[in-house]
Amino acid sequence: MSGCWRDPLQTILSKSDRIAIIGIGRTDAGDDAAGVLIVRALMAAIPPSNNILLVDAGIAPENCTGALRQYQPDIVFLIDAVAMDAEPGTVALLDWTQTTGLSASTHTLPLALVARYLASELNCDCRLLGLQVESCGQDLPLSQSVATSARLVVDHIITVLAADKAYFSERTVLKW
Repeated sequence: MSGCWRDPLQTILSKSDRIAIIGIGRTDAGDDAAGVLIVRALMAAIPPSNNILLVDAGIAPENCTGALRQYQPDIVFLIDAVAMDAEPGTVALLDWTQTTGLSASTHTLPLALVARYLASELNCDCRLLGLQVESCGQDLPLSQSVATSARLVVDHIITVLAADKAYFSERTVLKW
């Protein structure tokens, strides 16, 4: 599980005033649920705030563009399970302009297309936080490797934001 995503994520989150985190995936398809479960865990931990928007986008992140347009974020993080030819559970902070060959076939539109649209329309930075899948079969549970990585992502985001901003309560409950 690569740790090179932590420092860049911390830097970006610390410098952003209006953050949008979009969880993407299918909850009934094994590891594809990772993005949605991460955002749901963050929703349980973060009280409503003008500085962060958390969206469970399911399989259609393009459906949340209206909420993003209204919110006007500085940065949008699209969090999703991906196939990037790495060890299962590997986490990577990806630049959408360099994601050729990245697989995200369970969604209605490719994530690079959604990211390009958001960056252009909202004049904001857009990043993909990907978790390497182990299995995405119908009705499979989240694999242990992806569940472990998802918990690390949630904990890291909470730690970074809590250090800089008063976003969090003590009621963080993670159910995978």
